[in-house]
Amino acid sequence: MTDQVTTTFSGPVLKVRDLTVHFGVDNVWVPAALKLNYSIERGKVLAIVGESGSGKSASSMAILDLLPENSRISGSVKLSGRELMGLKPAQMHKVRGGQIAMIFQEPMTALNPVYTIGFQIIETLRAHFGMSPSEAKARALELLDMVELPDPLKAFNSYPHQLSGGQRQRAMIAQSISCDPQLLIADEPTTALDVTVQAEILDLLRSLRDRLDSAILLITHDMGVVADLADDIAVMRRGVIVERGTVDQIFNEPTHPYTIALLQAVPHLGQRGDEAIDMTAALAIGTDIVVDAVLAARIEVNERLANEAASEARRDKREVVVKFDDVVIEYPKHGRVAAFRAVDKVNLFVRQGEVLGLVGESGSGKTTLGRAAIALLPITEGSLHVAGQDISKASRDEIHRLHKSVGIVFQDPSSSLNPRMPIGDSIGEPLKLAKGLKGAGLSAEVERLLDSVELPRAYRSRFPHELSGGQKQRVGIARALSLEPKVLIADEPTSALDVSVQARVLQLIQSLQQQMNFACLFITHDLAVIDVLADRIAVMHHGRIVETGTRDEILRYPKDPYTQRLLAAVPIPDPTEQRARRELRRELLASGIND
Repeated sequence: MTDQVTTTFSGPVLKVRDLTVHFGVDNVWVPAALKLNYSIERGKVLAIVGESGSGKSASSMAILDLLPENSRISGSVKLSGRELMGLKPAQMHKVRGGQIAMIFQEPMTALNPVYTIGFQIIETLRAHFGMSPSEAKARALELLDMVELPDPLKAFNSYPHQLSGGQRQRAMIAQSISCDPQLLIADEPTTALDVTVQAEILDLLRSLRDRLDSAILLITHDMGVVADLADDIAVMRRGVIVERGTVDQIFNEPTHPYTIALLQAVPHLGQRGDEAIDMTAALAIGTDIVVDAVLAARIEVNERLANEAASEARRDKREVVVKFDDVVIEYPKHGRVAAFRAVDKVNLFVRQGEVLGLVGESGSGKTTLGRAAIALLPITEGSLHVAGQDISKASRDEIHRLHKSVGIVFQDPSSSLNPRMPIGDSIGEPLKLAKGLKGAGLSAEVERLLDSVELPRAYRSRFPHELSGGQKQRVGIARALSLEPKVLIADEPTSALDVSVQARVLQLIQSLQQQMNFACLFITHDLAVIDVLADRIAVMHHGRIVETGTRDEILRYPKDPYTQRLLAAVPIPDPTEQRARRELRRELLASGIND
């Protein structure tokens, strides 16, 4: 299905020389990428890493000639020896999809919501190969099976919204590889996915690379994903490649200060603990007894941790600010959709000044619990006490009073801020409504809150679109803490941020908690973030809490099989350790630990 030049050319699949991208802004050419040079061999993965705004995505879009009209591109881009720069639109149309395919970060926006998955794959096949409808359908089902969807025919007949996030990503990958492309460009392909689904997608990309012998250009800020999948790395900063090398060279012997700072900013399991499971040793022991064996080898450490936890429990007399007692939350029947029990008999508490990490996959019930804690969802059974109030059967007035004691930080700051309101007004609105502040008093309080989240006071007149992702999240934190709440609910507040920005936001939350002493329920699927922040961790699966304990108990010595599988799926920013963890995960799955 590929043209003749690809079968005879022996050089690199992609060769980029002096690629430069500028954007015209207010009659000035602003550089986005400057003189980029790299190449990718067949069957290899090159990861381009860096923060938002470094030029990663702009340079990859330039390869496909997909940049807007206010862009200016120069340099050379060769695909299997063929120059792509200067191709006519009709010629470039054949290259896109046929020879170069794109895997986007968010499949829900990349796939057409009004067409079935099967129709969209068939459309691609018929456009490039002129297949008959029956031939295209057979090939589409073959592709959906290739990306390991459990029921290819069901996926074929489904609309995008009827599939889970991981299934949508697989469907988009099936469409991307439908023309046997020479080059796959994967732009943040796993950022929005849970760790277990992310691990499955990475396994799939690795398998497809080997089966199709394609080159992959991976664009990401997740260094764990880079360690898991990449062969070579190019580090970008402010439009320039500052360092290149193999994955082992970059991770083990970085030379550029920016690369060193980037790697130091990456949260990873074990960085707060002196003891962690040695995955290589665990493999030698055997996964069926991995936890018992490691505990036996380090029994003194285990006993010390248990004794410390027991004495801490005896010592800790802090007030319990959030308490779930046998809480059940159900979504009622709606039309043909049956009633669904999202949370089942959950018992959980958070003390004043404590961070409780709530982890688990999408659909486990984490966000449902968080929404119930601020009375946005009613509970069906059990009791729920928050900030001294029983909100199990709370009236509207009682809920209104509760909201003065509880703050929430959302996952996506862009959608949680009013785009038509300056950030100073967004921060000041709770103060105006709850405390009646106005004029100079309100202005002074807004400036104090901007100071607390380390934003310049002059930013109060800016609109959300004028701020970066990290700055918008700081605004969200300032607004959530404006009423000095007793409880902060943080729902995936760092998942959309670059690693260095993520590190600064986590430090900010830690610093503010020390100052204000609020209880924090931190909801996330990123176990490395929880390792940095949490005092205790609760693991949620299918609406139930399967394991609760101190950070070290859960992350170093998990007892529940589901927690073990969750930990084994976390990519570690260390190529050697990640290879060992990948093998461990395969053996855990082979041993039947799936639930």
